[in-house]
Amino acid sequence: MTIEPPTTAPLPGSVEAPVLEARGVTKRFAGVTALRSVDFAVRPGESLALMGENGAGKSTLIKVLTGVYQPDEGELLLGGSIAKFARPLDAQRAGISTIYQEVNLIPLMSVAQNIFLGREPRNRFGLIDFTKMVADARGLLDVYGIDVDVRKPLRSLALGVQQMVALARSVSINARIVIMDEPTSSLEAREVETLFSVVSLLREQGIAIVYVSHRMDEIYRVAERIVILRDGAVVRVGQLSDIPRVELVSLMLGRSVEKVRRSGSTAFSATNASTAPPVLVAEDLSRRHQIDGVDMQIRPGEVVGLGGLLGSGRSETLKAIAGVMQLDRGRVTVDGKPVRSGSVPAAIRAGIVMLPEDRKAEGIVPNLSVRDNIVLAALPRLSHAGFSSRRNQDAVVEVFMKRLHIKASSPDQIVSELSGGNQQKVMIARWLAMRPKVLLLDEPTRGIDVGAKAEVQALIDELAREGLAIVLVSSEVEEVVEGSGRVIVLRDGSIETELQGADVDEEHLLAALAGVNE
Repeated sequence: MTIEPPTTAPLPGSVEAPVLEARGVTKRFAGVTALRSVDFAVRPGESLALMGENGAGKSTLIKVLTGVYQPDEGELLLGGSIAKFARPLDAQRAGISTIYQEVNLIPLMSVAQNIFLGREPRNRFGLIDFTKMVADARGLLDVYGIDVDVRKPLRSLALGVQQMVALARSVSINARIVIMDEPTSSLEAREVETLFSVVSLLREQGIAIVYVSHRMDEIYRVAERIVILRDGAVVRVGQLSDIPRVELVSLMLGRSVEKVRRSGSTAFSATNASTAPPVLVAEDLSRRHQIDGVDMQIRPGEVVGLGGLLGSGRSETLKAIAGVMQLDRGRVTVDGKPVRSGSVPAAIRAGIVMLPEDRKAEGIVPNLSVRDNIVLAALPRLSHAGFSSRRNQDAVVEVFMKRLHIKASSPDQIVSELSGGNQQKVMIARWLAMRPKVLLLDEPTRGIDVGAKAEVQALIDELAREGLAIVLVSSEVEEVVEGSGRVIVLRDGSIETELQGADVDEEHLLAALAGVNE
């Protein structure tokens, strides 16, 4: 690590000199700009919120601040002097500590060993002084109201307590800045209150807090100022008290807070659902720290949107319905018949299929052909006595390549060679070949160009008109509004409200996402 005098003057309007500052920081990866001229500053004893949706640049900025990445342009200042961190250890030694969403300690070691790992107290013979280490660990945890036996292995503690131990370790390394990345994701309500008390105590000690969370109730309670990122750039810096919740949501999503009534002229218009009984009924879907008591009913020919910000439980709800995620309680039925929880095969047999958010990691098989990717799930149905004829496969593939307008040189082309939009259509074709009753779509147009997006949106409308029940998740407010007959809004894993009829517009959805009543 190197520290040099600054090359430019401090940012104007600061009441107190920042302890950590980024000026014009830009970071690129393989031609993609993840951060664009980001200015960021946090002062001693300040609690600063950092917010933004997926892909906004939060994680990249944190990694630049902590030495995981080095900026391609711009500079970091620590205590007013330029700092260059070649590795995370340099940033840690400079007083920048990070608490991640996933506890990054050593489960088999004791609590005391984890707290003092790499800086164990020594006796006069140079050996580890375990008595002093245990006593010091107890004293440190007592300050933060954490009552545990520090001699026990870390893995024996509840996940929330492990998170608090990680916090105590971070602070004990002479921290000047503590970055908290979704720190309450594994905590119970009582533990969250303890965390907030610790944050207040740290601030009294002059330690700066950078608080990253998708939970607005926490942000407005913990932080004074906020930095909002979108598409790698800072779109707003200001006092939280000056930014209403609806405006905060609109800034993160890039949508106007002005009323935008839905137009029925778009390709992705809401379809008219039948008055038939529900084909899918989900009741009290719950899994600890992820979803809590989610209920929904979907009828044939209906497109129901799931609205919500990052961490609201949208994807988790789809995974619970599709059998990808085991439930703690609740049940799913299709045409009145229960579907076994946590079983993807059971869900598929019942007629539920899901297009995952990450098609590359969870969807396509990149080294297989277009043909193989389309017929993969349907092979049991196309087989006779354990054998599937190439002719049967080709017939299915031809139908769906034509219907979905999949652009490929032939069915034998490797699917990873196709454009993102065509890969997405191959995934949809795979599940349509199963003749499903319910289609779950998680970000179906993410990462594809405008033309392909319009084709996918039009296809969804067409499938709904043919009687398929569809649940749509999208981070784009406009897509959810224009593509859904109803919108169920999730917040912190629970249903916040449901929008129907004329209320399915951007104004009402933004207000629901912000958790405010109009």
